[in-house]
Amino acid sequence: MEGFVLLDTGAWSLVPPLLALALALITKEVYSSLLIGIVSGLLIYQFSLAGVGLEQTIDGLCLLPNIFIEQISANAGLILFLALLGALTMLITKAGGSIAYAKWAVKRIKNPRIASIATALLGVIIFVDDYFNCLTVGSVMRPVTDRFKICREKLAWIIDSTAAPICIIVPVSSWAVAVGGYLGEDGFNTFVASIPYNFYALLTIVFVFFMCATNKDFGPMRVAEAEYQHEGSKQDIPPKDSALEAMATVGLSDREAADTLPPFNMETVVAERDELDEAAQTAVEEFKGIAISEKGRVFDLIVPIVVLIIFSILGMLYAGGFFKGVDFATAVGENPVGGLCIGATVALCVAGAMFLPRGLTTLSGFVESVSEGVRSMVGAIMILVLAWSLGGCCRYMLGTGDFVSSFLNSLGVSLAILPCIIFLVAGFIGFAMGTSWGTIALILPIVVGVFNEGDPLFLVAVGATLAGAVYGDHISPISDTTILSSAGAKCNHLRHVATQLPYATTVMVVCFVCYIVAGFTGNPWISLVLGAVLIVVAVKILHKSNIGVKK
Repeated sequence: MEGFVLLDTGAWSLVPPLLALALALITKEVYSSLLIGIVSGLLIYQFSLAGVGLEQTIDGLCLLPNIFIEQISANAGLILFLALLGALTMLITKAGGSIAYAKWAVKRIKNPRIASIATALLGVIIFVDDYFNCLTVGSVMRPVTDRFKICREKLAWIIDSTAAPICIIVPVSSWAVAVGGYLGEDGFNTFVASIPYNFYALLTIVFVFFMCATNKDFGPMRVAEAEYQHEGSKQDIPPKDSALEAMATVGLSDREAADTLPPFNMETVVAERDELDEAAQTAVEEFKGIAISEKGRVFDLIVPIVVLIIFSILGMLYAGGFFKGVDFATAVGENPVGGLCIGATVALCVAGAMFLPRGLTTLSGFVESVSEGVRSMVGAIMILVLAWSLGGCCRYMLGTGDFVSSFLNSLGVSLAILPCIIFLVAGFIGFAMGTSWGTIALILPIVVGVFNEGDPLFLVAVGATLAGAVYGDHISPISDTTILSSAGAKCNHLRHVATQLPYATTVMVVCFVCYIVAGFTGNPWISLVLGAVLIVVAVKILHKSNIGVKK
């Protein structure tokens, strides 16, 4: 970073990231934890440079706006893309294409297996944003899955498993840009290169389609399916006047009707109601009052997404000089963020040209949707700026990575086993905090510092970080995507957590083995093939054993 000197601060370089991590786990609040970590890093930097004292403390604090300004200016393109993507997502949501898809699907889907697969396919298609994915897939496919007596818990699991796991492996998404920002210079290309090493996301997709195709349910999900088939849809209603109650009772005529429903026999998880309710309120509040048009068509959902993909690729080629003679590979990697901004802008214009003449939205509604979409990205942008600043402080000022690498080498610890450890640590933190973005923001700066970009294990470690963060977020009862999946499926939240936990953890165990193999081979394809085989074997064994099913 300009204006800063790289210092050798030794073990002190670990204080900022570890302090931020500890505070985040204790408070479950990412913003202030990252900010305190940054401030501590700047103070350590200034004290190492000029000694300890009041003047040095003031000088260190004065560096805070400088590091923010530098990170914002250096990543302005990423911020612009997130804003444009938020606007596009909100506009598509209000256009009503998802409702049209539901009507189309109801007429053409003939059996439960196809209904499950169609739900998963829609989750794959809607990859631009996980929030958009959760709410859209739920509202679209819930009438279809209800018709074929697929329990709401399974619907919620399919939604949850095709939200973050899809967004984290698609280059044209809010997640791709965020992670690219964390990785620093040439970060987007590094993210793309790390996709084959994101075993949890890739194998979760394999797992979802395998389960939908074979219907070999096990554990609590098998119980939920059996209860639904036998007794119909019943819900374990949370306490009155809670956000979780609002999600659980939606679709029921009134609270009194809900009170008459008997509880499920299936055991669920123990969680703090207050904590869950607070998280639910935060997640759902953003989407209250969204007016969705009933005049949309299927192509209103598909066309803007297709335009986004095509013109993002064309934009990358244009921004990279492909049409001026630069080769394809070089052009795509030269200015990918500029290309994404072009693609999002064109998609937004195309959406407006499609929706306005047909009355799906008014001009004022269009402007309002754009404004709401941009506002919905403010939280993500704040986390990004804070994470960039903490990562820059550790990497370019304190020398955190050099210290950790040297320390491990002095102990004789093989770096080959680190990816599987990183995967577990990221999973734990993601579960405890309920956020994959926050987890990535805390861990990735350390990982980037430990491994040089030319190191064969660098991409494995990056993939392990992203995979672990998504797994932890996937199983956390306070995760926003977990909560929104419950809301989208209109099922009881704790039942969703309980039923999907064994499924997600099965994939996690397989991924742990895969990261051990990848750490020593450096080859993602061997691990992926092994992982797919292990998933098939594990599912067959678990289904046959009746684990989790009361006799």
